[in-house]
Amino acid sequence: QTQLMESGGGSVQTGGSLTVSCATSGFEFSTYFMSWYRQVPGKELEWVSTIYRNSGHTLYADDVKGRFTISRDDAKSMLYLQLNDLRSEDTAMYYCSTTVSAGTTRGQGTQVTVSS
Repeated sequence: QTQLMESGGGSVQTGGSLTVSCATSGFEFSTYFMSWYRQVPGKELEWVSTIYRNSGHTLYADDVKGRFTISRDDAKSMLYLQLNDLRSEDTAMYYCSTTVSAGTTRGQGTQVTVSS
């Protein structure tokens, strides 16, 4: 059973940094691309970033490019998102996600709140 569990969220001031993590199990992590999404209550789920297997290629949404860094540790089956220069509009629930043969899965999310 594919399981994803995010952690590391919290409250931070504008301009600050935070790293959120995603622990995974139940699938061969190293062979799948992984993504981060975020959602604000009342708004649609927003794609943030994707990392392909072997960490060979990464993609970012325009509004986080240059501020966020996605990475993975295949030995630990862990996914990370380093969030730098945080802005109030980055406040959201952050989810990790992947698509395996059984379908697309995401975790329960970790809340990031940015305040001035």
